[in-house]
Amino acid sequence: MKQQGSVLLVDDDEDILVAGKLLLKRFFSDVRICNQPEHIPVLLSEHQFDAILLDMNFGPGESTGEQGYNWLDKIIAIDPQAVVIMITAHGGIDTAVEVMKRGATDFIAKPWQNEKVIATVSSAVKLGQSRGEASALRQTNQTLTKLTSKNSQPFIASASAMQPVMNIVERCAPTDANVLILGENGTGKEVIARAIHDRSTRSDNVFITVDLGAVPESLFESELFGHKKGAFTGAMDDRVGRILAANGGTLFLDEIGNLPMHLQAKLLAVLAQREVTPVGANKATPFNVRILAATNMPIDQLRDERRFRQDLLFRLNTVELTLPALRQRQEDIIPIATMYLADYARKYAKDGIRLSAALQDAFLAYSWPGNIRELKHAIERAVILCNGDELRVEDFQLSHAVTSVTSQIPALQSEHAVQDIASAHSTAPPELTQPTSAAGEQFNLEEIEKQTIAKALKAYRYNISHAAKALGLTRAALYRRMEKHGL
Repeated sequence: MKQQGSVLLVDDDEDILVAGKLLLKRFFSDVRICNQPEHIPVLLSEHQFDAILLDMNFGPGESTGEQGYNWLDKIIAIDPQAVVIMITAHGGIDTAVEVMKRGATDFIAKPWQNEKVIATVSSAVKLGQSRGEASALRQTNQTLTKLTSKNSQPFIASASAMQPVMNIVERCAPTDANVLILGENGTGKEVIARAIHDRSTRSDNVFITVDLGAVPESLFESELFGHKKGAFTGAMDDRVGRILAANGGTLFLDEIGNLPMHLQAKLLAVLAQREVTPVGANKATPFNVRILAATNMPIDQLRDERRFRQDLLFRLNTVELTLPALRQRQEDIIPIATMYLADYARKYAKDGIRLSAALQDAFLAYSWPGNIRELKHAIERAVILCNGDELRVEDFQLSHAVTSVTSQIPALQSEHAVQDIASAHSTAPPELTQPTSAAGEQFNLEEIEKQTIAKALKAYRYNISHAAKALGLTRAALYRRMEKHGL
């Protein structure tokens, strides 16, 4: 059976060319011959060869091999990945060593033995195909890295409150220093992390994000460190952990403050040793990764050794920056809103839509407890539901956030208890109640649920994990309800 492969035979002896082609065609799908080495550049430009057999001497009386050396150098210059096998009737060990030093893969002496030629060329073809696949994979990986690491969302930071932050970013980004980013939920911590990566010397490498608040404790080591096949039930194949996947690039550890103490110790050990051992493996693998971390946990809580390991904190906060809340960035509110409006108008085919003057005033007066994330979701919802070419105050639900939370919301025992706890609040705004009917006062449970979730989110500064726990919900269930109510 023929092997898939393309072979070029270059020799000035017509008998060698004919015999070589007849032999090689029995084993390889594509065999081409050339009796003039001057045609080699054109042939290489028109075709990709898995292996090239090149004679060392061209012309009557030539035996020095200099012509072969020169053409070998030219082939390698044209294609550094080329697999070249040198052929000569004049040569020994010294000649073989010299051609190998110049980049040849193997050496065949004349007169050749057919079995040895086929074995040598078969190995060379496989090597050439492997090099081609590896080169294609490298190019694909580079393209994917650029696409996945590219910061698709521009970071608007013209407000005076953002200038100290941007000054720190500009100074620390070109270094490999670990950075800890603090700030409320929705302030753009991941976006600023990507901005640091884009300005770093690692910008051509991958940027990988891990939401530690969403990783189950039982899967923490597998997700970050990787695992070997058979390491535990369900480990059907080897898996590369996020740390090794980010090798050479940047790893962003989001919600680092939610990591339990016993897992903090494991993360600390890996960061301190700069090597990771996959689950089920016996050998540690070194890595070269820049660590960026973020949390909405206040700095005084991070410095409480009962909640967060101080030695891990010292590893993470070589540089520390705090993102201001959106309400502290008045100058940025309208530009950010305009950016999202353009994005969603294009997405939902509503070009030409704009913000009314009254709405811009309302945006500036609003406290935005959910920060940029809340603004983004509010803009998307309004674009979807609006009928005209101008967004108005009536298209947004901003009133619920101005109601202050006067007490902490007690933990609930189940998802179905949300309505029960909401009905216990006597301060519910009038608009949440339905008109009194003959059957007595009635309540809109959907609005009560929405109001309760909004209070919980504000009470816990939009920390999804804490708000979900207080409401007796899972993070996924809370996200579904937030999406349902446009929060």
